[in-house]
Amino acid sequence: MRMPDHQTVDLLVIGAGMAGLTAGARAVRNGLSVVVVEIGDDVGGSARYAGYAWTAPSHEEMERHNPGGDASLKCALVDRFQDGINWIRSTGVEAKDAQPILSFGQGHQFDTNHYVDTCRRIIVDAGGELLLTTDTERLLVENGAVAGAELVTSDGMRRQVRATSTLLATGGFQGDVDLRNKLVHPHADRLELRSNPHSRGAGYRLATAAGASTGLPGAGFYGHLIPSGIPFAGPSDFVDLSLYYSEHALLFNLLGERFTDETLGDHLTTMALMEQPENRGLLIADARVFRDWVVGSYVEGAVAVDKFALAGKRGGRVGFAEELDELVYLPEEWGYDGFAVRAAVERFNARTAAGEDPAPGRRLDRLPLDEPPYYVVEAVPAITFPFHGVRIDDRARVRGEDGEPIEGLLAAGSDTGGLWYRAYAGGIASALVFGLTAAGTATLRAASHGQEGRG
Repeated sequence: MRMPDHQTVDLLVIGAGMAGLTAGARAVRNGLSVVVVEIGDDVGGSARYAGYAWTAPSHEEMERHNPGGDASLKCALVDRFQDGINWIRSTGVEAKDAQPILSFGQGHQFDTNHYVDTCRRIIVDAGGELLLTTDTERLLVENGAVAGAELVTSDGMRRQVRATSTLLATGGFQGDVDLRNKLVHPHADRLELRSNPHSRGAGYRLATAAGASTGLPGAGFYGHLIPSGIPFAGPSDFVDLSLYYSEHALLFNLLGERFTDETLGDHLTTMALMEQPENRGLLIADARVFRDWVVGSYVEGAVAVDKFALAGKRGGRVGFAEELDELVYLPEEWGYDGFAVRAAVERFNARTAAGEDPAPGRRLDRLPLDEPPYYVVEAVPAITFPFHGVRIDDRARVRGEDGEPIEGLLAAGSDTGGLWYRAYAGGIASALVFGLTAAGTATLRAASHGQEGRG
């Protein structure tokens, strides 16, 4: 059954997460008519599980940590980030003063739940329409331009919404195992899903069906290490189970070898572990790392969780060694050679104590792990969103296969690709900045079409 078609609106937003709600709220404040479509039964998506907007504080830092990313998108993110923070504050949501994030970033803590609910209220109070539990079946493409979409509600009703601009902001494809295996890693089906369950590639499929180009395969993904054998029981686990402290610990594969510089960041170590045998490894901390990092706050203001104790309580593979020699007694069924692991820790300690470089190298925290006792957790990678996605320009316009913008089609947030290439400096920041950018592009396009209509 078909419902009456909606009149043409200035902006149709597909996806009500950080990027989509930001774009919708900014657009209605700019005087645009807006319809927002969300496949879930509530707004917010994975943004509800965040709490910070952060990125690299300068072009130099962005280039140093993300050299493979699209130059124009990297510049836009750095240059427009403070405008994004100012926008959050303009909605009445508090964004705290800037603070260091990771070893190089800078960002602001804010209540993301309050923010997405505030954006929803701004949209609805301005006369915008919000359609929940509604699927987008296809984009309306006319003469090479996108003119809206055909929707299907939860009760099977069909409806066309025509729009001057259409924004894809469905949050990525991490919830779709086939796309993960094809575009992230051949064994990406093994990854735990550290995300809302609704981001299953709708934006990616809609865009590519309309002729969009996509980012390079092998770009990687954003995620974190988590204890093996513990399924997420709820969204709070996305933070509580993430082993952020890996940047200060040592990580060994099944062969008892270090294989990466852990200090580059837990999110990068997660990608590296995906390439190792069976995609699992042992994360080992000594008393210093446990005291300073395992039971400490990841960033200032975050709630501290004893991740070792939580992993043990939830049934994960954990071990406690009073002395380094006790690592040889790792349970045989785990599959690790305890003697090899102990020897590897001893080699690391000897080299770092002598002021020499370990192998692999260690850019930060070059102290030995020589203060017993030792805390062992088996870790596996979990995915939050992929870095592969729809290509956009710095105005959030989707690029076609010829590199030129597809008229009327925009994208923002985790649906997009090209910004990150095996590197990461803030997903919430990207969704915020390019959500605002999309609203600006839609505003200019609406004004242009209004002038054409009057002409």
